[in-house]
Amino acid sequence: MKVIGFTGMPGSGKTVCAKFAQEKGIPVVRMGDLVWAEVEKRGLELTDSNVGTLATEERKEHGFGIWAERTVPVALEKLKSAPAVIIDGIRGDAELKVFYFHFREKFVNVAIHSNPETRYNRIVKGRKRADDVLSIDEFGGRDDRELGWGIGNAIALADYMIVNEGTLDDLKSTFIGLLDKLGIE
Repeated sequence: MKVIGFTGMPGSGKTVCAKFAQEKGIPVVRMGDLVWAEVEKRGLELTDSNVGTLATEERKEHGFGIWAERTVPVALEKLKSAPAVIIDGIRGDAELKVFYFHFREKFVNVAIHSNPETRYNRIVKGRKRADDVLSIDEFGGRDDRELGWGIGNAIALADYMIVNEGTLDDLKSTFIGLLDKLGIE
């Protein structure tokens, strides 16, 4: 059993790597989906502001590891039928502590890195997700918010780093190489 967590700034390529994993039959738990579900459950519009505000409020009320605690049962369920699972969207070192506690040596933290200009261009020109930012000011604000959650620490504590500044084929090749290194087929 292996649990691979992805951390990285918005637009770095975490979800793209998660799609590559799914192509290989590895299930993915996207932490953001849990936040999105809570936003919708509360009848709020799915916007960056609503998602960020709710995620922050829950962290303040329940601790910065709350989204990881809510993710663990979902990951454990997927591990019942798969030898590995990807957890996409780790946003801080408090979340890492939760995953290391629950999965111990079976957990691997992978940071995916892209420079800010590359990430901004991907978000504004390519992704088209409901909670994406559109302006450079919103982009900077989102980065600041996530850095406040401890994402910089999660990136610094990575067991492995994937630099995503090339093509999709380059990223896929690097990611598949990492899976091979981890013994995941």
